[in-house]
Amino acid sequence: MPLNVKIGAIACAASLLLVSSIAAEETQGIVKSKPAAGPYVEIDGGFMVPYEFTIPGTPTKLAMVPIPGGTHVMGTGDAAYNVVIEPFWMAQTETTWAQYQEYMKLHNQFRQFNATGIRRVTAENKIDAVTAPTPIYEISAIYEEGKVDPQQAVVTVTQYAAMQFSKWLSGVTGRQYRLPSEAEWEHAALGGTAGPYSFADVDKIGDYAWFASKTGDVQPRVGQKLPNPFGLYDMHGGVWEWVLDAYRETPPEAWAGKTLTADEAIQWSAEPYPLCTKGGSWNDAADDCKVTAKLGSNDLDWKDQEANIPQSPCWFTSYPAHCVGFRVMCPLRTVPKADMAKYWEARSEDLKQDVYDQIRGGRGVEGLVDETLPDAIERTKQK
Repeated sequence: MPLNVKIGAIACAASLLLVSSIAAEETQGIVKSKPAAGPYVEIDGGFMVPYEFTIPGTPTKLAMVPIPGGTHVMGTGDAAYNVVIEPFWMAQTETTWAQYQEYMKLHNQFRQFNATGIRRVTAENKIDAVTAPTPIYEISAIYEEGKVDPQQAVVTVTQYAAMQFSKWLSGVTGRQYRLPSEAEWEHAALGGTAGPYSFADVDKIGDYAWFASKTGDVQPRVGQKLPNPFGLYDMHGGVWEWVLDAYRETPPEAWAGKTLTADEAIQWSAEPYPLCTKGGSWNDAADDCKVTAKLGSNDLDWKDQEANIPQSPCWFTSYPAHCVGFRVMCPLRTVPKADMAKYWEARSEDLKQDVYDQIRGGRGVEGLVDETLPDAIERTKQK
């Protein structure tokens, strides 16, 4: 999957006070001169461009593409409202098993740290702690053949696990990664088009999306279809993708006709479900792969084969969770670390209790993630 997709130049002026200083620091993904070719987003002090990096401490790469800012309309008719979106980068593909399995390794690594008394989580440093996902004991519950393809999108992960993955990624890289909001996701998925798909002719959906009757009932690898105009793969079909929002059938009445920032427009939830996934999957009809399509989670049904109490805060067990994954985004403007907690941590009191009980009961484990973590892990391997 080439990064330099021939989709034409994307130009969008952004009035952000922090951008000129960001560009001056030669942040990865920002250049001072206009690129001669390939996608870019113009900002004060430079140009956002695609970038690819190796996740620190792993052999796995992650590719990001720039998404211009703009005003996105959510809802329809009298219920419609505007969301002003700042530029950001989004992962070129959905998170793969290859990437997620590197995160899963933290479970055993954190246990080793705890056993030796190093890198302990305290009240003072807990802001840098993540909950590592427990191992998958019954992989056949996800794939009948009992194995996963590293280049398939990771599935059956909860929204909480996806948020914690983004926190791990942020910690080891020193940049802020998170899930997109529903408005940010739709804006990126449309690729500058009017919708409801990112391509003009709905008859061409098979060129851009994996959906039911086009997969042979087998989950495909990521990035095998054509990208949308912004260079993103599988925004239609593939797997349903987590966003930050709660699932709501209709927009809030109080928002009708208003203009909100992307952060103001997030429909946060204090309940464990239903939470929102977007974009359809390889097991859904073409109509369910529209940009506006969404699916609400249901923990009672999605975990109905989970016998443990408390049930895992990291994994689901049942369909349609076998078709649910995620991708990350990276905002252009950074915020204080304390303000990132709402993008990374559990909000539901029930979920917080489940996480606490799992760690206290010895089935879960937490540890610190920062830019020194890869070296600390390497040192434990050498002993």
